[in-house]
Amino acid sequence: MNGISRKLMPGLIALLIASCAIAQPAPPKTVNLIVFPGGFNWPIWMAQEKGLFAKNGIEVRVTPTVSSVFQLTNLIDGKFDIAMTAIDNLIAYREGQGEVAKPGPDLFALMGGDNGFLRLVTVPEVKSFGDLRGKTLSVDALTTGYAFVLLEILERNGLLKDRDYATAAAGGVLQRFQALMEKKHAGTLLLSPFEVQAEARGFNRLANATDVLGRYQGLVGGARKAWAEQNRDAVIGYIRAFSDAVDWLYDSRNKEEAIAIFLKNLSSANAQAAQTAYGVLLSPTDGFQRKARIDMEGVKTVLALRTRYGKPQKNLTDPAKYYDPGYYEEAMRR
Repeated sequence: MNGISRKLMPGLIALLIASCAIAQPAPPKTVNLIVFPGGFNWPIWMAQEKGLFAKNGIEVRVTPTVSSVFQLTNLIDGKFDIAMTAIDNLIAYREGQGEVAKPGPDLFALMGGDNGFLRLVTVPEVKSFGDLRGKTLSVDALTTGYAFVLLEILERNGLLKDRDYATAAAGGVLQRFQALMEKKHAGTLLLSPFEVQAEARGFNRLANATDVLGRYQGLVGGARKAWAEQNRDAVIGYIRAFSDAVDWLYDSRNKEEAIAIFLKNLSSANAQAAQTAYGVLLSPTDGFQRKARIDMEGVKTVLALRTRYGKPQKNLTDPAKYYDPGYYEEAMRR
């Protein structure tokens, strides 16, 4: 090796090392996600299976919750980054109306999910609203989530809490479903596709929430503002991946694979239940919200119910207070 080569060699090696370093992709950002168990997590399963989260620079670690209290208190404490939860939960804890005294003043919704897929299901012996008199119905928490939907449906059908029926806290939808199957309570609100399994066993569906209430915003992606501001790319990546997963699910060409993924992730379901769930959760008019777009009119319904039933009583009228569209709008720009 001549003198010139010896002088150039260190520089070439340094350049090669630098090039290799530049070529290495950044490690994915870990996002700790907490969800209620159930088939309505289909877009999340889809995004994991098809690598959509990874494509958007994030690794999503999913934890199932047993109740809204566990979910929201741990979200507020920063143990989880994003929650797929009822927007009513976010509003309740933000307004100091949660099941426990745990203020979450910076909680907000960053995207939509669905209209709740809420069905009032009862034991086989209860075939009408009148049959619920003197019975006990289960809720997750009486002050948050979908409890106010249950109260409103029953009142519109002539039944008042404490006068005509009682309520009992039984946890999240999986826990309520299991308690209903054991006939510990006469009825509860289930989220699709749990009612499919219940009806197959002879249980009765008395009402669909949207038939009674009209437009309603159910699950959303929620987070703390402080975390979202510090992890903007991760938030945008999550919204994009979820939206793309919903698009993929709605493509009828993917139906067979979608059902296989559903069955893989929901061991309690059989092929017939999966087919039924496909028709319900991917209904062209009433399924997952396209592009994960939030329904602000549906949020107004949530606020109207919370204004009526929430404690301490507050007049809540501005849906924009609980939703920051900036993350969603940026995510939709490709």
